[in-house]
Amino acid sequence: MKISASIISFNEEKNIERCLISLQGIVDEIIVLDSNSTDKTKEICLRYDNVRFFSQDWLGYSSQKNYANSLSSNNTILSIDADEALSSELKQSILDIKAKYKDITNPNIIFSVKRLTNYCGSWIKHCGWYPDIKQRIFSKEVNWVGDIHESLLHLPNTKTIMLKGDLYHYSYHTTSDHILQVEKFTNLTSKQAFEKGKKGHILGLWFKPQWKFFRDYILKAGILDGYAGYQVCRISAFATYLKHAKLRELNKK
Repeated sequence: MKISASIISFNEEKNIERCLISLQGIVDEIIVLDSNSTDKTKEICLRYDNVRFFSQDWLGYSSQKNYANSLSSNNTILSIDADEALSSELKQSILDIKAKYKDITNPNIIFSVKRLTNYCGSWIKHCGWYPDIKQRIFSKEVNWVGDIHESLLHLPNTKTIMLKGDLYHYSYHTTSDHILQVEKFTNLTSKQAFEKGKKGHILGLWFKPQWKFFRDYILKAGILDGYAGYQVCRISAFATYLKHAKLRELNKK
């Protein structure tokens, strides 16, 4: 079986080489669909013979990923983000399924992975962040759907197989990176909620962020991840507050 890795990128010079290195000897080609980066992303990608680099104005998460998949030469896709990398155990798992399966032409077979996030230099193993199950290897016939947290559109009888090994996710290098992402995502999620007719009640502004912190830090053992766990849970609770506050603003307007 031959696999095409599919990556969408924008200004990923800090991350993408780590991702590309982890894919060497595992996949048969790498598709990088870039959204007109202004840093060295393209220069780094072109160092690798098995990378096919394309540029495309941003279409949205799902549309961008679907277009990247359509550029692949093979029927089986490994979808991976530029800030991710394969662990050694996950590499072996992928080599095992390549040897076992001739091709994944059946759209009802999908392989999932456990994603482990590195947050400002610390691995987060609690906080509701691990295991962060992601569907990543699938037939080219399967499409992504959704504007923000995209997912694969598949039939109810789809067989999902969990692979051994972690997918490393190098999410945020600094606290500022996290805050900027929160600002971006809460703009999108509040707008999406508004378009669905949601109002954003005042009780939600107070109760939901408090519950979010208690659930992630205490019930989901974020406390065991030390200061990094506290910071993850605190900023995640703040993101919940921002989403509801922005939703109320949209309704007032």
